[in-house]
Amino acid sequence: MRKYIINFIFLLSIVAIIVSCQNQETIDLQNYMSNGKDIYKAKCQNCHGENGEGLGQLAPPLTDSVFLKTNKNRLACIIKNGANESLIIHGKEYKEKMPAFPELADIDVAQVMVYVTNSFGNKQGFVPYTEVSTQLQNCK
Repeated sequence: MRKYIINFIFLLSIVAIIVSCQNQETIDLQNYMSNGKDIYKAKCQNCHGENGEGLGQLAPPLTDSVFLKTNKNRLACIIKNGANESLIIHGKEYKEKMPAFPELADIDVAQVMVYVTNSFGNKQGFVPYTEVSTQLQNCK
């Protein structure tokens, strides 16, 4: 009986180890999501809303995954440098300017970008800091 208990505990331990193993990208995604949420609350939530619903005609919602996907290479620049042009989101035109956040470090921009593109019904996966940093160097 004791042998069965020891074998059961051993197998249970092995299963627990296998289940708990995560790849580095999954760990990074979780960290970026957590930190990005904090940045979003501090910098973005007042205009874009707690659930990304936007603010009437003033600030667009962040729930349009089509806009976010087609403009994924511009998002880092928009977050850091703001937006001065009108945007069409969910078929509505938004003409208000988005303020720049020059105080955000590249890693902060990457984290809030990952949070936005994976929240509010969006599921666009992980974008590494190095990719966002390159995008920011190429902003117009």
